[in-house]
Amino acid sequence: MTAPRTPAACLIGWPAAHSRSPLIHHYWLRTLEIEGGYVIEAVPPEDLRDFVLRLLLRGFVGANVTIPHKEAVLALSTPDARAKAVGAANTLWFADGELRATNTDVEGFVNNLDASASGWDAAEEALVLGAGGSARAVVFGLLERGVKCVHVANRTVARAETLAKQFGPNVHPVTWDAIGDVLPQAKLLVNTTSLGMHGQPSLDVDVARLPQAAVVADLVYVPLVTPLLAAARARGLKTADGLGMLLHQAVRGFELWFGRRPEVTAELRALVEADLTKS
Repeated sequence: MTAPRTPAACLIGWPAAHSRSPLIHHYWLRTLEIEGGYVIEAVPPEDLRDFVLRLLLRGFVGANVTIPHKEAVLALSTPDARAKAVGAANTLWFADGELRATNTDVEGFVNNLDASASGWDAAEEALVLGAGGSARAVVFGLLERGVKCVHVANRTVARAETLAKQFGPNVHPVTWDAIGDVLPQAKLLVNTTSLGMHGQPSLDVDVARLPQAAVVADLVYVPLVTPLLAAARARGLKTADGLGMLLHQAVRGFELWFGRRPEVTAELRALVEADLTKS
């Protein structure tokens, strides 16, 4: 008899070398005392189909998917409602012999808000900056939690209009130069763009125009405290950072692959923070 193969998951991307996912999943495998593995697989676009269709044969029980493959894997798997709505998948797993796909960015964003700014979902209006894949996940999560009006601002307003057509009448496209007009009624502000990221242009948004009870979330996590979050905290507003979302989005994938639901702990966050600050 041959010994059973140790279950392992992987991250599929091109490139993917700088991902923190191995650090997160190895921490959970160690603390939960699970025999398993998690590795990075750099897969160019022309090899994606073969790699995904042979995922099980390669010894993997599932995978995370990152840029530029999140949209392409939908056609190679059976996506759930979230992945279909977002138009992208970041998690693959097997169920009843079938390769399934989902998007855990949705719950990563929402669960991080719950942990960082409880009561945020009392907001009736939200303003989302950006209209890319991350914005789709955010808009889906906000509508699912009952936010009645989601304004989406993008430099190319046609992309914001596309989100409005997809998600319905509760989503309102906004031109970039009209952001200041929306801020006074937005009880939640979410940055899904790369503005404010290390090496990128700054995000010029006047948080002083937000209501006093507003919550500010930024999906950027390098730096850990973006200028947007620093300005919001200086006003005494509740905030949710991008690192929290990164950690929370990893939870369900781990559970699907290894059968145990892990927790996002202060120790794990400190571990990833330390890794980010040394890079």
